[in-house]
Amino acid sequence: MRPLTDEETRLLFEKLSKYIGENIKILIDRPDGVYCFRLHRNRIYYISEKNMKMACNISREDLVSFGTCFGKMTKTSKFRLHITALDYLAPYAKHKIWLKPSAEQQFLYGHNVLKSGLARISENTLKYQGVIIYSMNDLPLGFGIAAKSADETRKADPLTVIAFHQADIGEYIRSEEHLT
Repeated sequence: MRPLTDEETRLLFEKLSKYIGENIKILIDRPDGVYCFRLHRNRIYYISEKNMKMACNISREDLVSFGTCFGKMTKTSKFRLHITALDYLAPYAKHKIWLKPSAEQQFLYGHNVLKSGLARISENTLKYQGVIIYSMNDLPLGFGIAAKSADETRKADPLTVIAFHQADIGEYIRSEEHLT
């Protein structure tokens, strides 16, 4: 477990700012204490400083996990956001998409969001902006990248892709068969 380098921090904050904008500050300086990001075995964890100090007492070989895994640094030095970060990012999301009940299952199977399944979209959503995908009951379902802006969405036909799938809460079930 170690602090992030400047490059890793930049990659992490760039990815997070796609989804929550300037609200990154809220993640670090919280009312219940100061939180930080740490790297352990190519995974970036989000943890309170108090718990991080306790985790430092465990040897690196014995430490499996700590805090919440926000994502993974790939071998090509890119940051990939994991679905475990959804509960922390959803309350601060700048751009949101709500799905019709008939489209929720398709999204949870890993498919992109089509206009026919779109119920609502945030007004100021730009093309290629990070979006949080919600059900009509305001339950966060996953992450996506807007394929069309909010203005382009209004003119699009029903089979047009509105958001590219990035991660969803159905991944736990789909990845269960790959666990050893």
